[in-house]
Amino acid sequence: GCEITYDQGTILDDAGADDVVCWWKLKCGRVLGVHEGMVVEYDASTLAPLGLVVAKDELAGRKVAVVDSGLDAECFMTDEVGMEGADCVEQDVMEQAVILYDEEGRVTVVQPNEDGSYWRKIVRNKMIRMKEVRREKAAKAFMKNELGKEADDVDLVSSWGPYVTTSGTAKNTGVQGLTLK
Repeated sequence: GCEITYDQGTILDDAGADDVVCWWKLKCGRVLGVHEGMVVEYDASTLAPLGLVVAKDELAGRKVAVVDSGLDAECFMTDEVGMEGADCVEQDVMEQAVILYDEEGRVTVVQPNEDGSYWRKIVRNKMIRMKEVRREKAAKAFMKNELGKEADDVDLVSSWGPYVTTSGTAKNTGVQGLTLK
């Protein structure tokens, strides 16, 4: 793969291609990479994958650019053991924008999470999902005992946050009509 050394307006032209492997370190210390047509966030010290940032559906046919976004702080996170971020104690880190765009002028700004990470927390913790599935099974068992209904005859719906399934597989990040054509 390639490491992109930051330069204002750094562009990865073929980001959505399956054979592209490239990564770059943002000034805030976060590491993003393109792998198998997806943008993934990696742990800065081990480069272990943390999670999906942009899936293939949203990245296909688009370019990725990293640009300064306004704060003039001259603080760069260091990798020096024991000194990580020490030079940034009194000031903000330089702010950057990660954008996806195409030649038609469609632009998506990849906003970081509140904690500064970029990976999309679109799948809940596995232990939480397992508890939810157990609760659903308990509800079906209750309906069998209470009304004599078999599990297949129960119309069960779970109610929770923005999630739409207990599945642990995140495959898409695009929103039809918003970030997808």
